[in-house]
Amino acid sequence: LGLCGDIGSGKSSLLHLITGLLKPLSGSVLFEDRVLETEKDFRTARLGMGYLLQRTEDQLFCPTVLEDAAFGPINQGLSPAQARERALESLRVLGVERLAERTGCNLSGGEQKLAALASVLSMRPKLLLLDEPTNELDSASAGLLCDILLDLGLPFIAVSHDVAFLERVCTGVLRLRDGILVPVEGKS
Repeated sequence: LGLCGDIGSGKSSLLHLITGLLKPLSGSVLFEDRVLETEKDFRTARLGMGYLLQRTEDQLFCPTVLEDAAFGPINQGLSPAQARERALESLRVLGVERLAERTGCNLSGGEQKLAALASVLSMRPKLLLLDEPTNELDSASAGLLCDILLDLGLPFIAVSHDVAFLERVCTGVLRLRDGILVPVEGKS
């Protein structure tokens, strides 16, 4: 599902509501047919969600990309060896295993995005939440990201100002306008 809208319309805030980083003033958040209300509910649900932040440099904070990709699995309770294997697998899936020993801050924008996505995928989420995934990417890197998302076979919600990107990778696109989701013609 693609979600577009003007700056400040609440797109990123909606992702924060889904993950429990913000609490709704009204209504409910459901994940896998369960209403999420308490921090414990959201903590459990977050284990099934992979959140790619808008600013990937905020997501890459370990000394190496491999350690970044292993961070989530370690926090899920895997042993360091299991987390390392899962991290390497995610890097291989994305075709960026060559980045394993590099530092996130020394990567190009496209490499950072793929390294951050590897860190998300290493947690084996059931749902991806992508906040401006093509932000700061050149057209070649954005095209590669499109191909990867289409090949992964994972459901996702992608927030983006890049409507062409959303139309390429999403089966439906909604616009957030005045707090209401409305279909975008041709992709609703």
